[in-house]
Amino acid sequence: MSRELAERDEQSLRWFKSSYSAGNGGECVEVAPLRGTVHIRDSKDKTGPVLTVGPGAWGAFLGMAAPAGH
Repeated sequence: MSRELAERDEQSLRWFKSSYSAGNGGECVEVAPLRGTVHIRDSKDKTGPVLTVGPGAWGAFLGMAAPAGH
């Protein structure tokens, strides 16, 4: 992927917080899906590193991380 394309994609990301976030500034992540990838970042450090995974990996993570009964 060219740097120009990567920068344009990064600018078009629409971030949203986890539905499990209490909104009190605790440990939370934000995610932004884009073209077959899921971008993940720390909600308290919006300019920090971004982890990018495929939808299958993200789905597997959610399956393991969801509270019991959900």
